[in-house]
Formats: sequence, structure tokens, C-alpha cells
Amino acid sequence: MTKIINCFKEENPVINKKLRKVSVDEGLSIAKDLFNILSERKDGIGLAANQVGIDASVAVVNVREPLILINPVIKEQWDEIPYYEGCLSYPKKGVHTKRYKNIIVHTEQEESDWYFSGEPTPGEGMGTWEQDKSNKEDETQRVLEAVCIQHEIDHLNGISCIDKEVKLKPIVNKKSFGRNEIVMITNGEETKDLKWKKAKSLIDSGEWEIYIGGPIT
Repeated sequence: MTKIINCFKEENPVINKKLRKVSVDEGLSIAKDLFNILSERKDGIGLAANQVGIDASVAVVNVREPLILINPVIKEQWDEIPYYEGCLSYPKKGVHTKRYKNIIVHTEQEESDWYFSGEPTPGEGMGTWEQDKSNKEDETQRVLEAVCIQHEIDHLNGISCIDKEVKLKPIVNKKSFGRNEIVMITNGEETKDLKWKKAKSLIDSGEWEIYIGGPIT
């Protein structure tokens, strides 16, 4: 079975390439393979074709339900939010990015556009699965799905989350914290939310710094 290419260890000639458009039939065939590869992993919720070395504008997402994206285009996006995400192509590397809570996506195999919302109560104009009140899920899952779709579409355009990393600004105006106050710290590769009494020893080691940031999802 084709494997996900670890870009830290192996060359992937198509990871930074805008991928070619494909027919629906070819896209569905590739999507089936991508779902099979993803099912072998317990640490992923989405996969783009170029992550396994295939030059094709196809990706799959599996957060609230399995989704196939063939030649997808984001037509609208709004409500920008900070996010912390990782990537199967860059294992054990998390980055802060900016994403959108609401997106409208067009795919080759569907006549109607898809609307994905991080809002707990979607509004008018969404697909029937969104209107089904008995199938509501919490806001975290909705946001995760919208972010994952943006992440995979970026891959199809030759852009990784590494390329979109937002460097957080160090706190410079606060000199002290309460013992039980939660602070975010980073060593440049990962971040942690810790109580100040635990974070202080890591900061004193010189390997960690305090950073401004929201909760990591």
C-alpha cells in the first residue's frame, strides 16, 4: 500500500506543487485509496493525494463524516480564528495558523456548493445533513472539520501548514503570574498550557518561553 511521505526524512516532489485537475471517476478511485491509507493510521483525519506522492487534486476528510474533495475550490470564507494544527507529512510538528470558521466549498462531483460552519447552530442555505437537528454535533467538531478541509485544500495548491505558520509574540508586559494561573509556553517545536508553578521551572531552564495564544485544539 502507498504510504504517507515523511517530508522531514524523504523527498516528495509534489508536496509543494499545485496539483492537476482530474475527472470525477479518477478522483473517486484515488479517494478510495486515500481512505484506505488513512484508515491504517490512528492519528489523522484528512489526507491529500500529494501527501502520498500522487499528482492529483483529490483529498479526503473524515471528522464528522467521510468527505471526498475532487478539484475543490474555496469560494467564500469568513470569521478568521487562530488555530494550532499538525500534519501527517510533517510528523510531531505543530504550528499556529489562522483559519476560517465558515467556508463554502465547490467540488467537481457535486452540483451544489458545500457549506461548513463552526457555528453550533447553522443558518439557512446548508445541505440537508446540516439541517437535520437530530445530527447536531458540538462546535469543536464543526470547527475541526472546517479547518481540516482548508488544510487539505492548501495541500492541493502546494501549500502546507508549515508555510502558513504564524509566529506568536512573546509576552513582554507581564512580569509575574499567579501560581495556578494557566500560561502557554513553547520551545519552538511544541506548545503546552501549564499552571505557572509548573511552567516556571521549564522557563528557567532556558529551553521554553512564554507565548501569547489561545487554547490548542
